[in-house]
Amino acid sequence: MTADAKALPAAPPKHHRRGALQVLRALRQPKVAVMLALGFSSGLPFLLTANTFGYWLRDEGTSLKAIGFISWVGAAYFLKFLWSPVVDRVDVPLLGRLGRRRGWMLLSQILVAVGLVGMAVVGVQPGLVAIGAFAVLVAFASATQDIVIDAWRIEAAGNSDEQGLLTSAAQLGYRGALLITDALIIAAAARFGWAPSYLGMAVLMGVGVAATFAAFEPAQAEEALQSKAPLWSPRGLFDAVVGPFIEFFSQHRAVGLLMLAAVALYRLPDFIMGPMYNPYYHDLGIPKDEVALVRGSFGLAATFLGIAIGGLSSIRLGLLPSLMLGALIEGVGTASFAILSLHHDLPTFAAVMTLDSFAQAFAGVALVAYMSSLTNLGYTATQYALLSSTYAMLGKFLKGFSGLAVESLTPHYGPFGAYAVAFIGTGLTAVPPILLFLLIHHLNRRRAVTA
Repeated sequence: MTADAKALPAAPPKHHRRGALQVLRALRQPKVAVMLALGFSSGLPFLLTANTFGYWLRDEGTSLKAIGFISWVGAAYFLKFLWSPVVDRVDVPLLGRLGRRRGWMLLSQILVAVGLVGMAVVGVQPGLVAIGAFAVLVAFASATQDIVIDAWRIEAAGNSDEQGLLTSAAQLGYRGALLITDALIIAAAARFGWAPSYLGMAVLMGVGVAATFAAFEPAQAEEALQSKAPLWSPRGLFDAVVGPFIEFFSQHRAVGLLMLAAVALYRLPDFIMGPMYNPYYHDLGIPKDEVALVRGSFGLAATFLGIAIGGLSSIRLGLLPSLMLGALIEGVGTASFAILSLHHDLPTFAAVMTLDSFAQAFAGVALVAYMSSLTNLGYTATQYALLSSTYAMLGKFLKGFSGLAVESLTPHYGPFGAYAVAFIGTGLTAVPPILLFLLIHHLNRRRAVTA
Protein backbone atom coordinates (compact mmCIF):
# COMPACT_ATOMS: atom_id res chain seq x y z
CA MET A 1 0.00 0.00 0.00
CA THR A 2 1.39 3.43 -0.95
CA ALA A 3 1.73 6.38 1.39
CA ASP A 4 -0.95 8.25 -0.59
CA ALA A 5 -3.34 5.36 -0.17
CA LYS A 6 -2.69 5.26 3.58
CA ALA A 7 -3.45 9.00 3.77
CA LEU A 8 -6.94 8.59 2.34
CA PRO A 9 -9.72 8.94 4.92
CA ALA A 10 -11.60 5.88 5.99
CA ALA A 11 -14.85 5.20 4.20
CA PRO A 12 -17.88 6.62 6.02
CA PRO A 13 -20.06 4.15 7.81
CA LYS A 14 -22.94 2.75 5.81
CA HIS A 15 -26.25 4.49 6.28
CA HIS A 16 -28.59 2.53 8.49
CA ARG A 17 -31.72 1.52 6.60
CA ARG A 18 -34.96 1.86 8.48
CA GLY A 19 -37.10 -1.20 8.96
CA ALA A 20 -40.80 -1.28 8.09
CA LEU A 21 -41.89 -0.74 11.71
CA GLN A 22 -39.60 2.26 12.07
CA VAL A 23 -41.06 3.81 8.94
CA LEU A 24 -44.61 3.23 10.18
CA ARG A 25 -43.74 4.84 13.53
CA ALA A 26 -42.23 7.82 11.71
CA LEU A 27 -45.47 8.27 9.76
CA ARG A 28 -47.21 9.02 13.06
CA GLN A 29 -45.11 12.12 13.65
CA PRO A 30 -47.27 15.29 13.77
CA LYS A 31 -44.99 17.02 11.27
CA VAL A 32 -45.75 14.31 8.67
CA ALA A 33 -49.50 14.91 9.00
CA VAL A 34 -48.91 18.67 8.77
CA MET A 35 -46.75 18.17 5.67
CA LEU A 36 -49.46 16.03 4.07
CA ALA A 37 -52.01 18.81 4.58
CA LEU A 38 -49.61 21.54 3.42
CA GLY A 39 -48.82 19.49 0.31
CA PHE A 40 -52.56 19.30 -0.36
CA SER A 41 -52.87 23.07 0.05
CA SER A 42 -49.92 23.59 -2.29
CA GLY A 43 -51.37 21.41 -5.03
CA LEU A 44 -55.00 22.58 -4.84
CA PRO A 45 -54.71 25.89 -6.79
CA PHE A 46 -52.32 24.64 -9.48
CA LEU A 47 -54.73 23.13 -12.01
CA LEU A 48 -57.49 25.62 -11.19
CA THR A 49 -55.58 28.22 -13.23
CA ALA A 50 -54.22 25.68 -15.72
CA ASN A 51 -55.67 22.46 -17.17
CA THR A 52 -58.99 22.53 -15.29
CA PHE A 53 -59.44 26.20 -16.09
CA GLY A 54 -58.92 25.26 -19.74
CA TYR A 55 -61.73 22.68 -19.48
CA TRP A 56 -64.05 25.38 -18.14
CA LEU A 57 -63.07 27.75 -20.96
CA ARG A 58 -63.53 25.04 -23.62
CA ASP A 59 -67.00 24.27 -22.26
CA GLU A 60 -67.82 27.94 -22.80
CA GLY A 61 -66.62 27.77 -26.43
CA THR A 62 -63.24 29.47 -25.98
CA SER A 63 -60.74 28.77 -28.79
CA LEU A 64 -57.72 26.53 -28.26
CA LYS A 65 -55.45 29.45 -29.10
CA ALA A 66 -56.97 31.59 -26.34
CA ILE A 67 -56.82 28.69 -23.85
CA GLY A 68 -53.14 28.21 -24.63
CA PHE A 69 -52.29 31.88 -24.19
CA ILE A 70 -54.30 32.35 -20.99
CA SER A 71 -52.32 29.48 -19.48
CA TRP A 72 -49.53 32.06 -19.15
CA VAL A 73 -51.17 33.21 -15.92
CA GLY A 74 -49.01 30.40 -14.53
CA ALA A 75 -45.93 32.54 -15.19
CA ALA A 76 -45.96 33.23 -11.46
CA TYR A 77 -44.63 29.71 -10.85
CA PHE A 78 -41.42 30.38 -12.75
CA LEU A 79 -41.06 34.01 -11.65
CA LYS A 80 -41.34 33.29 -7.94
CA PHE A 81 -37.57 33.44 -7.44
CA LEU A 82 -37.92 37.22 -7.92
CA TRP A 83 -39.74 37.74 -4.62
CA SER A 84 -38.46 34.66 -2.76
CA PRO A 85 -35.70 36.69 -0.98
CA VAL A 86 -38.46 38.75 0.65
CA VAL A 87 -40.24 35.58 1.77
CA ASP A 88 -36.90 34.29 3.10
CA ARG A 89 -35.99 37.41 5.09
CA VAL A 90 -39.09 39.52 5.92
CA ASP A 91 -41.94 38.88 8.36
CA VAL A 92 -45.52 39.47 7.18
CA PRO A 93 -47.10 42.51 8.91
CA LEU A 94 -49.63 41.45 11.57
CA LEU A 95 -49.39 37.76 10.63
CA GLY A 96 -45.67 37.77 11.44
CA ARG A 97 -46.48 36.93 15.05
CA LEU A 98 -47.09 33.36 13.80
CA GLY A 99 -43.47 33.26 12.63
CA ARG A 100 -41.98 34.05 9.25
CA ARG A 101 -42.83 30.78 7.53
CA ARG A 102 -46.31 30.39 8.99
CA GLY A 103 -47.19 34.07 8.45
CA TRP A 104 -46.44 33.86 4.74
CA MET A 105 -48.31 30.55 4.51
CA LEU A 106 -51.49 32.04 5.99
CA LEU A 107 -51.38 35.19 3.87
CA SER A 108 -50.92 33.27 0.63
CA GLN A 109 -53.69 30.78 1.50
CA ILE A 110 -56.15 33.59 2.19
CA LEU A 111 -55.31 35.26 -1.14
CA VAL A 112 -55.73 31.98 -3.04
CA ALA A 113 -59.20 31.52 -1.54
CA VAL A 114 -60.15 35.11 -2.40
CA GLY A 115 -58.97 34.65 -5.98
CA LEU A 116 -60.95 31.42 -6.43
CA VAL A 117 -64.10 33.08 -5.10
CA GLY A 118 -63.52 35.93 -7.55
CA MET A 119 -63.18 33.51 -10.49
CA ALA A 120 -66.44 31.82 -9.48
CA VAL A 121 -68.33 35.09 -9.09
CA VAL A 122 -67.30 36.84 -12.34
CA GLY A 123 -67.37 33.72 -14.55
CA VAL A 124 -66.46 33.52 -18.24
CA GLN A 125 -69.46 35.17 -19.91
CA PRO A 126 -68.37 38.83 -19.45
CA GLY A 127 -65.07 38.01 -21.16
CA LEU A 128 -61.67 36.69 -20.16
CA VAL A 129 -60.19 39.88 -18.67
CA ALA A 130 -61.94 39.82 -15.27
CA ILE A 131 -61.65 36.08 -14.66
CA GLY A 132 -58.08 36.19 -15.98
CA ALA A 133 -57.19 38.86 -13.41
CA PHE A 134 -58.47 36.70 -10.55
CA ALA A 135 -56.61 33.72 -12.05
CA VAL A 136 -53.41 35.79 -11.91
CA LEU A 137 -54.07 36.53 -8.22
CA VAL A 138 -54.56 32.82 -7.53
CA ALA A 139 -51.38 31.90 -9.42
CA PHE A 140 -49.16 34.48 -7.68
CA ALA A 141 -50.54 33.66 -4.23
CA SER A 142 -50.16 29.95 -4.96
CA ALA A 143 -46.56 30.42 -6.11
CA THR A 144 -45.81 32.34 -2.89
CA GLN A 145 -47.38 29.53 -0.88
CA ASP A 146 -45.12 27.06 -2.70
CA ILE A 147 -42.03 29.09 -1.79
CA VAL A 148 -42.72 29.00 1.91
CA ILE A 149 -44.08 25.43 2.10
CA ASP A 150 -41.02 24.08 0.26
CA ALA A 151 -38.77 26.01 2.65
CA TRP A 152 -40.68 24.66 5.67
CA ARG A 153 -40.42 21.09 4.36
CA ILE A 154 -36.64 21.31 4.03
CA GLU A 155 -36.07 23.17 7.31
CA ALA A 156 -38.46 21.07 9.41
CA ALA A 157 -36.57 17.85 8.66
CA GLY A 158 -34.11 16.78 11.32
CA ASN A 159 -32.10 14.51 8.99
CA SER A 160 -32.06 13.02 5.49
CA ASP A 161 -34.47 10.24 6.48
CA GLU A 162 -37.03 12.78 7.67
CA GLN A 163 -36.43 14.82 4.53
CA GLY A 164 -37.38 11.82 2.41
CA LEU A 165 -40.41 11.16 4.60
CA LEU A 166 -41.63 14.76 4.41
CA THR A 167 -41.00 14.88 0.66
CA SER A 168 -43.14 11.78 0.14
CA ALA A 169 -45.88 13.20 2.39
CA ALA A 170 -45.80 16.49 0.49
CA GLN A 171 -46.04 14.71 -2.87
CA LEU A 172 -48.87 12.52 -1.60
CA GLY A 173 -50.84 15.56 -0.45
CA TYR A 174 -50.01 17.47 -3.63
CA ARG A 175 -51.07 14.64 -5.92
CA GLY A 176 -54.23 14.13 -3.87
CA ALA A 177 -55.12 17.77 -4.47
CA LEU A 178 -54.39 17.41 -8.19
CA LEU A 179 -56.74 14.45 -8.29
CA ILE A 180 -59.53 16.53 -6.75
CA THR A 181 -58.95 19.49 -9.08
CA ASP A 182 -58.51 17.22 -12.11
CA ALA A 183 -61.26 14.64 -11.48
CA LEU A 184 -63.69 15.43 -8.66
CA ILE A 185 -64.22 19.00 -9.84
CA ILE A 186 -65.08 17.78 -13.34
CA ALA A 187 -67.77 15.47 -11.96
CA ALA A 188 -69.03 18.34 -9.78
CA ALA A 189 -69.05 20.74 -12.74
CA ALA A 190 -71.15 18.28 -14.75
CA ARG A 191 -73.81 18.39 -12.02
CA PHE A 192 -73.61 21.83 -10.42
CA GLY A 193 -71.66 23.99 -12.87
CA TRP A 194 -68.14 25.38 -12.83
CA ALA A 195 -68.74 28.41 -10.59
CA PRO A 196 -70.10 26.44 -7.58
CA SER A 197 -67.31 23.90 -8.06
CA TYR A 198 -64.68 26.65 -7.82
CA LEU A 199 -66.36 27.97 -4.67
CA GLY A 200 -65.98 24.49 -3.21
CA MET A 201 -62.26 24.56 -3.99
CA ALA A 202 -61.96 27.89 -2.14
CA VAL A 203 -63.49 26.25 0.92
CA LEU A 204 -60.98 23.37 0.68
CA MET A 205 -58.14 25.87 1.15
CA GLY A 206 -59.19 25.68 4.79
CA VAL A 207 -57.18 22.44 4.98
CA GLY A 208 -54.01 24.46 4.43
CA VAL A 209 -55.05 27.13 6.92
CA ALA A 210 -55.59 24.50 9.61
CA ALA A 211 -52.19 22.94 8.83
CA THR A 212 -50.52 26.36 9.09
CA PHE A 213 -51.82 26.83 12.63
CA ALA A 214 -50.78 23.26 13.51
CA ALA A 215 -47.24 23.69 12.09
CA PHE A 216 -44.22 24.80 14.12
CA GLU A 217 -41.71 27.45 13.12
CA PRO A 218 -38.38 25.79 12.14
CA ALA A 219 -35.75 26.98 14.61
CA GLN A 220 -32.61 26.02 12.67
CA ALA A 221 -33.49 28.32 9.76
CA GLU A 222 -34.10 31.27 12.07
CA GLU A 223 -30.72 30.69 13.72
CA ALA A 224 -28.99 30.67 10.34
CA LEU A 225 -30.73 33.89 9.27
CA GLN A 226 -29.96 35.78 12.50
CA SER A 227 -26.30 35.95 11.54
CA LYS A 228 -27.13 37.70 8.25
CA ALA A 229 -27.46 41.46 7.68
CA PRO A 230 -31.01 42.92 7.38
CA LEU A 231 -32.51 42.64 3.92
CA TRP A 232 -32.84 46.41 3.48
CA SER A 233 -29.15 47.07 4.08
CA PRO A 234 -26.80 47.00 1.04
CA ARG A 235 -24.96 43.98 2.41
CA GLY A 236 -28.18 42.16 3.30
CA LEU A 237 -29.75 42.86 -0.09
CA PHE A 238 -26.65 41.61 -1.89
CA ASP A 239 -26.57 38.46 0.24
CA ALA A 240 -30.29 37.79 -0.24
CA VAL A 241 -30.23 38.22 -4.03
CA VAL A 242 -26.73 37.12 -5.04
CA GLY A 243 -25.73 34.94 -2.08
CA PRO A 244 -27.85 31.91 -3.10
CA PHE A 245 -26.18 31.87 -6.54
CA ILE A 246 -22.68 32.24 -5.08
CA GLU A 247 -23.32 29.46 -2.57
CA PHE A 248 -24.77 27.15 -5.24
CA PHE A 249 -21.99 27.56 -7.80
CA SER A 250 -19.20 27.53 -5.22
CA GLN A 251 -20.44 24.09 -4.22
CA HIS A 252 -21.21 22.64 -7.68
CA ARG A 253 -18.99 24.79 -9.93
CA ALA A 254 -19.42 24.30 -13.70
CA VAL A 255 -21.55 21.17 -13.17
CA GLY A 256 -24.12 23.49 -11.62
CA LEU A 257 -24.94 24.85 -15.08
CA LEU A 258 -25.62 21.34 -16.33
CA MET A 259 -27.80 20.71 -13.28
CA LEU A 260 -29.90 23.82 -13.96
CA ALA A 261 -30.23 22.89 -17.65
CA ALA A 262 -31.36 19.35 -16.80
CA VAL A 263 -33.85 20.61 -14.22
CA ALA A 264 -35.21 23.17 -16.73
CA LEU A 265 -35.90 20.45 -19.31
CA TYR A 266 -37.07 17.72 -16.96
CA ARG A 267 -40.82 18.38 -16.83
CA LEU A 268 -41.33 19.46 -20.45
CA PRO A 269 -43.34 16.30 -21.29
CA ASP A 270 -45.74 17.17 -18.48
CA PHE A 271 -45.95 20.93 -19.05
CA ILE A 272 -46.02 21.60 -22.80
CA MET A 273 -49.31 19.87 -23.63
CA GLY A 274 -50.84 20.51 -20.20
CA PRO A 275 -53.49 23.02 -21.39
CA MET A 276 -54.60 20.60 -24.13
CA TYR A 277 -55.42 17.49 -22.07
CA ASN A 278 -58.95 18.44 -21.08
CA PRO A 279 -59.83 20.09 -24.44
CA TYR A 280 -58.58 16.83 -26.02
CA TYR A 281 -61.02 14.77 -23.94
CA HIS A 282 -63.75 17.29 -24.73
CA ASP A 283 -63.13 17.08 -28.47
CA LEU A 284 -62.91 13.27 -28.38
CA GLY A 285 -66.35 13.23 -26.76
CA ILE A 286 -65.24 11.46 -23.57
CA PRO A 287 -67.92 12.23 -20.93
CA LYS A 288 -66.92 14.22 -17.85
CA ASP A 289 -68.09 11.41 -15.57
CA GLU A 290 -65.85 8.94 -17.38
CA VAL A 291 -62.84 11.26 -17.07
CA ALA A 292 -63.54 11.74 -13.36
CA LEU A 293 -64.06 8.00 -12.81
CA VAL A 294 -60.78 6.99 -14.44
CA ARG A 295 -58.78 9.70 -12.70
CA GLY A 296 -60.35 8.91 -9.33
CA SER A 297 -59.73 5.15 -9.56
CA PHE A 298 -56.91 4.10 -11.90
CA GLY A 299 -55.24 7.52 -11.73
CA LEU A 300 -55.34 7.60 -7.93
CA ALA A 301 -53.91 4.11 -7.53
CA ALA A 302 -51.18 4.78 -10.09
CA THR A 303 -50.28 8.07 -8.39
CA PHE A 304 -49.85 6.45 -4.97
CA LEU A 305 -47.81 3.65 -6.53
CA GLY A 306 -45.63 6.14 -8.42
CA ILE A 307 -44.93 8.13 -5.24
CA ALA A 308 -44.02 5.00 -3.28
CA ILE A 309 -41.79 3.50 -5.98
CA GLY A 310 -40.27 6.89 -6.79
CA GLY A 311 -39.25 7.37 -3.15
CA LEU A 312 -37.91 3.82 -2.91
CA SER A 313 -35.97 4.21 -6.16
CA SER A 314 -34.39 7.47 -4.95
CA ILE A 315 -33.07 5.63 -1.90
CA ARG A 316 -32.06 2.33 -3.51
CA LEU A 317 -30.87 3.41 -6.97
CA GLY A 318 -29.85 6.97 -6.11
CA LEU A 319 -31.21 10.32 -7.24
CA LEU A 320 -29.60 10.58 -10.69
CA PRO A 321 -30.55 7.07 -11.90
CA SER A 322 -34.08 7.67 -10.59
CA LEU A 323 -34.26 10.97 -12.44
CA MET A 324 -33.23 9.32 -15.70
CA LEU A 325 -35.76 6.53 -15.25
CA GLY A 326 -38.45 9.06 -14.35
CA ALA A 327 -37.79 11.14 -17.47
CA LEU A 328 -37.99 8.03 -19.66
CA ILE A 329 -41.36 6.83 -18.38
CA GLU A 330 -42.68 10.40 -18.32
CA GLY A 331 -41.89 10.83 -22.02
CA VAL A 332 -43.52 7.49 -22.86
CA GLY A 333 -46.55 8.38 -20.74
CA THR A 334 -47.07 11.68 -22.56
CA ALA A 335 -46.61 10.17 -26.02
CA SER A 336 -49.10 7.41 -25.20
CA PHE A 337 -51.97 9.92 -25.32
CA ALA A 338 -51.65 9.77 -29.11
CA ILE A 339 -53.25 6.31 -28.89
CA LEU A 340 -56.54 7.92 -27.86
CA SER A 341 -56.82 9.55 -31.28
CA LEU A 342 -57.28 6.01 -32.68
CA HIS A 343 -59.06 4.27 -29.80
CA HIS A 344 -60.60 6.10 -26.86
CA ASP A 345 -62.79 3.43 -25.34
CA LEU A 346 -62.79 3.12 -21.55
CA PRO A 347 -60.09 0.38 -21.21
CA THR A 348 -57.68 2.26 -23.50
CA PHE A 349 -58.32 5.56 -21.75
CA ALA A 350 -57.79 3.92 -18.35
CA ALA A 351 -54.51 2.32 -19.46
CA VAL A 352 -53.11 5.60 -20.83
CA MET A 353 -54.21 7.54 -17.75
CA THR A 354 -52.68 4.92 -15.43
CA LEU A 355 -49.31 5.05 -17.17
CA ASP A 356 -49.24 8.85 -17.23
CA SER A 357 -50.28 9.20 -13.56
CA PHE A 358 -47.62 6.74 -12.46
CA ALA A 359 -44.95 8.43 -14.56
CA GLN A 360 -45.73 11.94 -13.32
CA ALA A 361 -45.78 10.83 -9.67
CA PHE A 362 -42.51 8.90 -9.97
CA ALA A 363 -40.72 11.72 -11.79
CA GLY A 364 -42.13 14.32 -9.42
CA VAL A 365 -40.78 12.60 -6.29
CA ALA A 366 -37.36 12.11 -7.87
CA LEU A 367 -37.11 15.75 -8.97
CA VAL A 368 -38.28 17.22 -5.64
CA ALA A 369 -35.84 15.03 -3.71
CA TYR A 370 -33.01 16.05 -6.06
CA MET A 371 -33.73 19.79 -5.85
CA SER A 372 -34.09 19.61 -2.07
CA SER A 373 -30.64 18.03 -1.82
CA LEU A 374 -29.12 21.03 -3.64
CA THR A 375 -30.26 23.71 -1.15
CA ASN A 376 -28.25 25.27 1.70
CA LEU A 377 -29.54 26.37 5.10
CA GLY A 378 -29.91 30.13 5.22
CA TYR A 379 -30.95 30.32 1.57
CA THR A 380 -33.57 27.56 1.62
CA ALA A 381 -36.57 29.45 0.24
CA THR A 382 -34.60 31.40 -2.35
CA GLN A 383 -32.51 28.49 -3.65
CA TYR A 384 -35.44 26.10 -3.87
CA ALA A 385 -37.56 28.80 -5.52
CA LEU A 386 -34.75 29.32 -8.03
CA LEU A 387 -34.58 25.59 -8.78
CA SER A 388 -38.34 25.11 -9.00
CA SER A 389 -38.63 28.26 -11.14
CA THR A 390 -35.95 26.82 -13.40
CA TYR A 391 -37.86 23.58 -13.92
CA ALA A 392 -41.14 25.46 -14.56
CA MET A 393 -39.89 28.38 -16.67
CA LEU A 394 -39.38 26.85 -20.10
CA GLY A 395 -42.30 24.45 -19.92
CA LYS A 396 -44.80 27.08 -18.78
CA PHE A 397 -43.65 29.42 -21.53
CA LEU A 398 -43.89 26.78 -24.26
CA LYS A 399 -47.28 25.50 -23.13
CA GLY A 400 -48.78 28.84 -24.09
CA PHE A 401 -48.24 27.83 -27.72
CA SER A 402 -49.80 24.36 -27.30
CA GLY A 403 -53.20 25.41 -28.63
CA LEU A 404 -51.61 27.25 -31.55
CA ALA A 405 -49.53 24.14 -32.35
CA VAL A 406 -52.56 21.83 -32.41
CA GLU A 407 -54.58 24.24 -34.54
CA SER A 408 -51.69 24.70 -37.00
CA LEU A 409 -51.28 20.91 -37.35
CA THR A 410 -55.00 20.32 -37.89
CA PRO A 411 -55.10 21.14 -41.64
CA HIS A 412 -52.39 18.52 -42.30
CA TYR A 413 -53.35 15.75 -39.88
CA GLY A 414 -56.99 16.38 -39.02
CA PRO A 415 -58.27 17.39 -35.56
CA PHE A 416 -57.38 14.17 -33.74
CA GLY A 417 -54.19 13.53 -35.71
CA ALA A 418 -52.96 17.00 -34.77
CA TYR A 419 -53.34 16.18 -31.08
CA ALA A 420 -51.52 12.85 -31.62
CA VAL A 421 -48.54 14.44 -33.40
CA ALA A 422 -48.29 17.11 -30.69
CA PHE A 423 -48.30 14.53 -27.87
CA ILE A 424 -45.65 12.37 -29.55
CA GLY A 425 -43.42 15.37 -30.21
CA THR A 426 -43.80 16.48 -26.59
CA GLY A 427 -42.91 13.00 -25.35
CA LEU A 428 -39.60 13.19 -27.24
CA THR A 429 -38.57 16.19 -25.12
CA ALA A 430 -37.70 13.67 -22.40
CA VAL A 431 -34.51 12.69 -24.28
CA PRO A 432 -32.32 15.80 -23.59
CA PRO A 433 -32.66 15.71 -19.76
CA ILE A 434 -31.84 11.99 -19.74
CA LEU A 435 -28.60 12.71 -21.61
CA LEU A 436 -27.76 15.66 -19.32
CA PHE A 437 -28.28 13.67 -16.12
CA LEU A 438 -26.20 10.86 -17.60
CA LEU A 439 -23.39 13.39 -18.21
CA ILE A 440 -23.76 14.83 -14.68
CA HIS A 441 -23.60 11.32 -13.23
CA HIS A 442 -20.39 10.64 -15.19
CA LEU A 443 -18.78 13.94 -14.13
CA ASN A 444 -19.70 13.40 -10.48
CA ARG A 445 -18.15 9.93 -10.49
CA ARG A 446 -15.00 11.21 -12.17
CA ARG A 447 -14.72 14.06 -9.66
CA ALA A 448 -15.16 11.61 -6.78
CA VAL A 449 -12.43 9.35 -8.13
CA THR A 450 -10.12 12.33 -8.58
CA ALA A 451 -10.80 13.52 -5.04
